[in-house]
Amino acid sequence: MSPPAASGALAEPSRRVGRGWTASLSLANGAIWVGWYGPLQILLAWQAAELAPAGTAKESVLAWVAGAGAAVSMVANPLFGALSDRTTSRFGRRTPWIVAGVAGGAGALVLLAGARSVPGMAVGWCLVQLTLNAAFAAITAAVPDRVPHRQRGAVGGWLGAAQILGVVAGTGLATAGGGVVGGYLACAGFAVLGTLPYVLLHRDPVLPAARRPALTWRAFLGGFWISPRRHPDLGWAWLTRFLVNLGNSLALLYLLYYLRDVLRRPDPGGGVLVLTAVNGVTLLATVVVGGIWSDRAGRRQPFVLWAGVIMTVATGLLAVWQTWPGAVCAAALLGLGFGVFTSVDLALMTEVLPAAAHRGKDLGIINIANSLPQVAAPALAAPIVGHLGGYRALYGVAAAIGLVGALLVRRIRGVA
Repeated sequence: MSPPAASGALAEPSRRVGRGWTASLSLANGAIWVGWYGPLQILLAWQAAELAPAGTAKESVLAWVAGAGAAVSMVANPLFGALSDRTTSRFGRRTPWIVAGVAGGAGALVLLAGARSVPGMAVGWCLVQLTLNAAFAAITAAVPDRVPHRQRGAVGGWLGAAQILGVVAGTGLATAGGGVVGGYLACAGFAVLGTLPYVLLHRDPVLPAARRPALTWRAFLGGFWISPRRHPDLGWAWLTRFLVNLGNSLALLYLLYYLRDVLRRPDPGGGVLVLTAVNGVTLLATVVVGGIWSDRAGRRQPFVLWAGVIMTVATGLLAVWQTWPGAVCAAALLGLGFGVFTSVDLALMTEVLPAAAHRGKDLGIINIANSLPQVAAPALAAPIVGHLGGYRALYGVAAAIGLVGALLVRRIRGVA
């Protein structure tokens, strides 16, 4: 049974959400990550290798396509978050965007499956990012809409667990699909089915039309700038998330090529699946526990800091121990650190939001710290691998960036 609305769509939640609500929202979240990471881990790399024109490196094609999609994501997430903030549908503010986003995302994955050129591949992936980000913005905003502060670490932990299971499932579906087309169709089907329980079983609080602020385009567009001078904690939290995610994106972007070209694995796609599974097991061991522990301690910063340090060590291993056992150890450590970071950082972010009326938009701006690294990582990674030291240099840079991000969490003053 769905938890009752606190006392309206804009109220600060005080009643704990139930297990059914948390489970269905987590499943929907995981389904979206299947739609993203089946392509990102496997399918886009395969397509890039197949469609790269003569004389163009597959790494450059993958970097260009992934970067274009991430650029769309940066715009789409806060835009759809802001639109959901203003939605007065009888189905609530968030649910209509979850439905439309996932349906559109499934269609875009099908379109991407049929791409026969690099521009077609880029258009398809940009559409996937556009539509799935509409759903993701709404799902993320449901947490501060419905979950009280002292439960957000635990709920963030379950969402994080679903996220990594979505990555593992997406990688598995992409690998088991029998090829590029089958992999995309499998990911599209799972994305739709995984969101149905939340959409069908739980009601979203309705925003009365009278509570929706008057729309002026100047105010609407101006709302996408949140001054770090007026809201310094939000600024430091955003920068922490951005740098940690940038280090992680640099580590993962060329993983398939690293296994094939550096470690000479006979089945690099299968190797990615193994490393993803190892990472998933260790992440699951910490993601929920870390969130609950943070709730009980009433603190967020120490968990984010030490999670970032562990992730830095993991990425550094890829630079100095370039063997298959080294990659497995790095995947395990990365999961331990990222599990805690995923749950606790989400809780921290919801606690530095400026206003309840703009939760979706503000979280969308925060989520740029997830998507902007996907733009920056290819721009940094391609020249590093090609001209500035190869994969050792790439993973060394990734480790340094992640460590700086983890240390900056100490600049946040309003959240312990």
